[in-house]
Amino acid sequence: MRHLNKGRKFGRTRGDRNLFMKSLIANLIINKKIETTEARARELKVETEKLVTLAKKQTLAAYRLLISRIGEKPAKELFYNIAPKLQDRKGGYIRIVKSPRRRKRDGAPVAIVEFVL
Repeated sequence: MRHLNKGRKFGRTRGDRNLFMKSLIANLIINKKIETTEARARELKVETEKLVTLAKKQTLAAYRLLISRIGEKPAKELFYNIAPKLQDRKGGYIRIVKSPRRRKRDGAPVAIVEFVL
């Protein structure tokens, strides 16, 4: 049974998985929209929405936490450009749109992940 076991492993070790999610989050923040598999999209949504909620606080401590978690360039973009636009929203900052096509090499379902701005 999977009691209290949240998240997907994506066939990676813990460190690889953390860096993988960090890079996915950074790419989403910088590009505002990315295309990935549905499983990755669901995990990405959970993690990114937590960071957006943190960025909405607009405090120095929140900004420094963002830098430590996702790096300086994406943290700056999220804190100064994206979070102020989402200030009035209570949640649901990320939209996942399922794509009709599948990934060519393994047939995995593809989804488009974007910010609701």
